[in-house]
Amino acid sequence: MKQGGSGAVRRHPEEAAGSTVARFRARFRAHLERSRLIEPADTVLVAVSGGVDSVVLLELLRFGLGDRAPRLVAAHFDHAMRPGSEADAEWVAGLCAAWGVPLERERAAPPPRSQAEARAARYRFLHEAADRVGADRIATAHHADDQAETVLFRIIRGTGLRGLAGIPERRGRIVRPLLPFRRAELEAYARAVGLRHREDPTNYSLSYARNRLRHEVLPRLERIAPGAVVALVRLAHEARAAESAWESLLDDVERQVASVDAEGVLLARERFLSYHPQVRARLLRRILHRFGSHPDRAGTRAALEFIRLGASGGHFDVIGGVRLEREFDRIRIRPGPRRAESAAVDRPLIITRPERGKGVAIIGGRRLAVEWTLVHEETAPPTAAFDAAALRFPLELRGWRAGDRIRLPYGAKKLKKLFVERRIGRSERAMTPVLADAGGRVVWVAGVARAAGTETKPGSPAFHLRIRDAGTA
Repeated sequence: MKQGGSGAVRRHPEEAAGSTVARFRARFRAHLERSRLIEPADTVLVAVSGGVDSVVLLELLRFGLGDRAPRLVAAHFDHAMRPGSEADAEWVAGLCAAWGVPLERERAAPPPRSQAEARAARYRFLHEAADRVGADRIATAHHADDQAETVLFRIIRGTGLRGLAGIPERRGRIVRPLLPFRRAELEAYARAVGLRHREDPTNYSLSYARNRLRHEVLPRLERIAPGAVVALVRLAHEARAAESAWESLLDDVERQVASVDAEGVLLARERFLSYHPQVRARLLRRILHRFGSHPDRAGTRAALEFIRLGASGGHFDVIGGVRLEREFDRIRIRPGPRRAESAAVDRPLIITRPERGKGVAIIGGRRLAVEWTLVHEETAPPTAAFDAAALRFPLELRGWRAGDRIRLPYGAKKLKKLFVERRIGRSERAMTPVLADAGGRVVWVAGVARAAGTETKPGSPAFHLRIRDAGTA
């Protein structure tokens, strides 16, 4: 192949010689057809660093699929973390121009301060570039040796089964078509085709733990136990299959123990605790992840201990701004502190006179549309009806307050005790409307109780109150 001053390949032979090329391309095509990671109608953004792995991936997708080739766009992110990175970016640009592949490129400014920052910046760029070009897939060049390194690295850090699953073949629109192939196979293919590539010197620096695993630990493991890399890849496959089985079982468990309402997720505590501790831990982490919370082992263990031993009315805050609350035999999982705990959220409604009117109250963060009338005829049945003569106006529709009492036929009772007796949890209490008269006397607790002596009487004017949920404040 001819190469210009930039080092970019200027043309590609129509047919690659040698059985190595033909066999490898056939395996690659069969893998894509079987896995359906990439379809011919897809637009694929290919991450190209300039290294041998990514150049092989781009070449296979560009020249190795025949009539099954997708539309390609290359993407190069220059981390700007070492001298010479700009030259690599120019080389990739020359390669893409020679192969007729459009290129999206970006240089980090300022450079990332760590490998973790670099990875985050690179994936941000890839997703943004994919959005710009309308890509269905983002293809990266991770291969079997990368998988083995990842699994080994996670083992020595003390991972669980999920970590052993390693690098997924597909995550969202990110796909990794080279995962079944070894690095040596990719290098042999590159030599057979005559591909050139760029070497990143940082890949050989032993200051990075991953590089020490790659250049020191894994070669020693292969000498001690030949096939160690293949065994680690197989372990990842088995762990991923086990994870899939777990997820399928958790779907059924979640249906049995969890329900969703406007405030969050409710767990049936006793039923939840009847499962094996590992099932409880996995289900709890799964639910917490939906709220953006990713607790470590200690955090998960502490949350499970609260569910098992925490007193009714108590709460436990999990990392990520998620709160667990025990309400008798239920555990509520919700984002952040309850809005009802902020007095600024509630807006009571004052009803100055019994004649027809309407207004809005905010109680426990819920908007309530309220209508009232003294006329017996109405278009819809009232939420509650009272003997108008037994009420002292103005009335106030509000949330319950500490110290509130209501007089029942057998005597006065604190609302807090009444809520406990009726097994009404703290979150539900916060959203329960309370109607009080001009003297502060509680005459009605919606859905719970009405004060003795306020019942309607034949021939006496009745005060009708209708409340509708108008959504979240």
